[in-house]
Amino acid sequence: MLTVFSVPKPFLGHIGIIQRNAIQSWACLDHGCEIILCGDEPGTEEAAAENKARYIPGVARNEYGTPLLNSVFAEVRQIANHPLLCYVNADIILLRDFIEAAQRIGLPRFLGVGQRWDLEITEPWDFDRSDWEHQLSRYVAEHGVLHPPLGSDYFVFLRDDTLGELPPFAVGRPGWDNWFIYRARKLGVPVVDLSRVVTVIHQNHGYSHVANWRVETSWDGPEADWNRRLVGGWAHVFTLLDVTHVMTNETLLPAREFKYLRRRWQTLPILSPVASPFVWLVNLAARCFGSLRRLLSSKRVNPFVF
Repeated sequence: MLTVFSVPKPFLGHIGIIQRNAIQSWACLDHGCEIILCGDEPGTEEAAAENKARYIPGVARNEYGTPLLNSVFAEVRQIANHPLLCYVNADIILLRDFIEAAQRIGLPRFLGVGQRWDLEITEPWDFDRSDWEHQLSRYVAEHGVLHPPLGSDYFVFLRDDTLGELPPFAVGRPGWDNWFIYRARKLGVPVVDLSRVVTVIHQNHGYSHVANWRVETSWDGPEADWNRRLVGGWAHVFTLLDVTHVMTNETLLPAREFKYLRRRWQTLPILSPVASPFVWLVNLAARCFGSLRRLLSSKRVNPFVF
């Protein structure tokens, strides 16, 4: 079975509506699915009680009052009843295909990630309808926008894996999700893209809750700068192009499409510094060969005619 955990924002206004939508969707995944809500933001304890979820109020925070992910992950890993964990952002709706996909991964170690569908939802969704999932899937097909493969809004991993040991990233600020993918690859942990078999829905919202946020960058601010320092630079910003496996309806496949192989070559010096000289020489040879080809083509010279 699966333990889903998250750190909601205050349940106010539109944010409150979409967070209740998200948590209710998790409660519909399976009767054995465990939900853990972390943090003592207004409304979190009540939302936990309404959805028969467990509640962890005491997590560490930064100077702006934002919960820190290392504290959240450590608390959940200690008390979770199930060996399979999923951290998910509190504005994400999950459908029943998610729990099936998570349980199908079946590797000794892994990190499950994937793309989301961005969708405008402004009202409570009716989860009491027997066809709520069908109606929502149709609404996504008609109005949803697939988000670029820049990061992930959910992470599936094993409770007892050291992969879950994080630095003190600020929750909901950029960078940490990309670093998490990098960390898995650096540790040699397979990263599995579930995008082809699950519909994960992000309910669009504003970013006025971010301390000192800057309009031109939406979610930015000093906490984003803090996260970026912990990430350690752009070299550690990995995306869904850095996965090692892709799940299909039939099986789990190695990620061998050209876009993945090209990215793997680009990140080889990052993940294996000893390979840097070899990569440099191959890239240099490729550039020289390309320059020679362009030169011969421009002069219309046949190099095999003497």
